[in-house]
Amino acid sequence: MLAASCFFYMFFVPQYILILLITILIDYTAGIYIEKTEGKRRKYFLILSIVSTCLVLVIFKYLNFFTHNAIALSHFLGFNYSDRVFNIILPIGLSFHTFQSLSYVIEVYRGNQKAEKHFGVYSLYVMFYPQLVTGPIERPQNLLRQLKEEKTFQLDNVIRGLRLILFGLFIKMVIADNLAVYVDKIYENPTLYNSSSILTALLFYSFQIYCDFFGYSTIALGAALTMGYAITDNFKTPYLSKNISEFWHRWHISLSTWFRDYVYFPLGGNRVKTPRWIFNIGIVFVLSGFWHGANWTFIFWGGTYAVIYLIEHVLQKNIKFNFSKNRFLSAVLNGFAIVKNFVLVTVIWAFFRSVNLRQIKQIYASVYHNFHVQDDFLVDNKIWLFLALFILLDVILRKSRFDVWCGNRSVFVRWAIYAVMLFLIIAFSSVESFPFIYFQF
Repeated sequence: MLAASCFFYMFFVPQYILILLITILIDYTAGIYIEKTEGKRRKYFLILSIVSTCLVLVIFKYLNFFTHNAIALSHFLGFNYSDRVFNIILPIGLSFHTFQSLSYVIEVYRGNQKAEKHFGVYSLYVMFYPQLVTGPIERPQNLLRQLKEEKTFQLDNVIRGLRLILFGLFIKMVIADNLAVYVDKIYENPTLYNSSSILTALLFYSFQIYCDFFGYSTIALGAALTMGYAITDNFKTPYLSKNISEFWHRWHISLSTWFRDYVYFPLGGNRVKTPRWIFNIGIVFVLSGFWHGANWTFIFWGGTYAVIYLIEHVLQKNIKFNFSKNRFLSAVLNGFAIVKNFVLVTVIWAFFRSVNLRQIKQIYASVYHNFHVQDDFLVDNKIWLFLALFILLDVILRKSRFDVWCGNRSVFVRWAIYAVMLFLIIAFSSVESFPFIYFQF
């Protein structure tokens, strides 16, 4: 399994496995020393591990960002420094396996996890190939335990795993990639397109990124399950959320819970005075945005969520409606809340998709000003059909998972679903190749 994971990772940039090895050596050693020492020395080993592991992330992911901004600041202050940047390629999935390593040493320090003495087992925990490059970010209590269990062949696991892989490929290759063609075209130069085209691109990107990331996570679940491993579900119909708080609990679940357990709670959570709590919320959202990429767009993306989260918290605390006795009004109110939240999330996704702050300005300006611009870039009708099909499936699966739901159907229905999905993948996958969006993180 470890050899397969190494081969899988080296398929991209072979030499970058050495960077992964450095992280593994640091945290494997730190875990052992944290467990066998007492007093302040335990904390020193924890800090050394966190700093060393994060330093690798900073060098490869954030060094050029800090360099560019330092140069810009120096020019603003009147100093003349050369615009020197480093030719560093970001190792694929670096942020994911960095956080997975950090969760291990923190849990060992807290006494929730015994230090793993077997170097091969610990290496596989960090490098487990189904979720190595795009998550979910596993906790040691879940994955390490499974890696040490004896596994036997179980046909049911293989069948359910293949169902998940098929479903993941369908929503990635048929839904996400076809939406990407339209979104990429609009974002190349938003000023060329009218307001309806811009709004369509905003809508499509909401589902593109969801289907892209959800697709990978589903494939990862399936690949692990075929071998008998259960990894974390990363999504729970997030676009059916009624507020931003709920959305963050249902989107990229492994990351949001990571920041909750290892950043928010250690800062004091909500057990502090209001100004400090506001600070804690801001730190968590901004860091979450910055985790996604070394760009001001991601920082603004996270910061915008923090502001809206705080506004909604104040409104929910001071304005209360009780329609529990009237099902119709309750359903209308919930429907309005879901639509409102989806619109907010869709608008904020523009920060995430844009390459810089200037492009964000162009997107928002084009929505309000380009009412009369004529463009000939029309949406293929089949995209709307595929999107409607996915939305229907997402609603149906809001209380289940595709492998379980499909298994409860009759043999005829199951094979009809397989056939339709395979046909759509073969016939309607985009002719362009689109890598998974979260590979860049």
